Amino acid sequence: MGLPMGHKTALHAQHHALGAKLVDFSGWDMPLHYGSQVEEHHKVRQSAGMFDVSHMTIVDVSGAQARSYLRHLLANDVATLKQKGKALYSAMLNEQGGVIDDLIVYLMTEPDASGEWYRVVVNCGTREQDLRWMADQAVRFDVALTEQPELAMIAIQGPKARQRVEQVVSESRARLISELKPFFGQESEGWFIARTGYTGEDGLEIMLPEDEAAAFWQQLLDAGVAPCGLGARDTLRLEAGMNLYGADMDEATSPLEAGMGWTLALEPADRHFVGREAVEALKAKGVAQRLVGLVLTERGVLRSHQKVVVDGLGEGEITSGSFSPTLGHSIALARVPAGTGTEVCVEMRGKLVPVQVVKPPFVRHGEKVFS
Repeated sequence: MGLPMGHKTALHAQHHALGAKLVDFSGWDMPLHYGSQVEEHHKVRQSAGMFDVSHMTIVDVSGAQARSYLRHLLANDVATLKQKGKALYSAMLNEQGGVIDDLIVYLMTEPDASGEWYRVVVNCGTREQDLRWMADQAVRFDVALTEQPELAMIAIQGPKARQRVEQVVSESRARLISELKPFFGQESEGWFIARTGYTGEDGLEIMLPEDEAAAFWQQLLDAGVAPCGLGARDTLRLEAGMNLYGADMDEATSPLEAGMGWTLALEPADRHFVGREAVEALKAKGVAQRLVGLVLTERGVLRSHQKVVVDGLGEGEITSGSFSPTLGHSIALARVPAGTGTEVCVEMRGKLVPVQVVKPPFVRHGEKVFS
């Protein structure tokens, strides 16, 4: 069978040369792994791994009303970004309070600059609906939305990630990286370097011109950074208790039901954002379901869509589940009735298996964090 004819990132030839197993991911040919998903996972937890995330959608938001527009569009409040380069995690909601997408936004100018500029990074699987929604909401604002498809994006993650990158970049970029605080990004010689990620480890996400991506990837490879695919990215983010759009939340799910209540900025009370009324009504009424972590230390693997049975309260469902390479047993995120206690049962192959309920995350800095 031939490969699906999907979009190709600037690193497609590199993935091919490294023997990656390529799969179709939201219309893109992306590496699932380069031989061993588990080994790639361990590399990120113990040393440094890199991911091609050039399929992500980068949109620059600029203009006199960029700030006002984003305060209307996003459930979190960009007014809290008081320093150039500061990043904010947020959801973009529909009028019903459901999650259209989750994203990161960076303040690219000084907070009091006359021409405001923000950079927004959204998921590739929701690109078309995101761009359409963002354009629809922009009509009443003096704002320009500019997609940046000519930028590649490489995430380097792990306890030694920043150190490895500093070894192969210019002196000025290395200095920037050594001084960069967590959840900040800065431009340097045409690159945008951010201390963010999706693995629960320290590391960087670097946006750079497509024609410079292959050489940088090779330099990282020569410095001992392991290439990693979508498989390891998924087990790493699950261990870190990070949501996956389309699995742990979607347009029918409120942030309050997806463990994302902390991303809702309800103060100041006079800021109107899309979905605010629906979210406030649900908060006042009380959610019927919440997102929890599940731990199965015995044999067996928790998988998405398995039924969760909560004695006396009803049923829920696993939204993401997998074997955890760091812990050596299975973990999952599940949406369950709000009053769920510390134990539930999961239906596996026709049997009800007892599992422990914990508060995510499961792993931080390579160590188990739940009791």
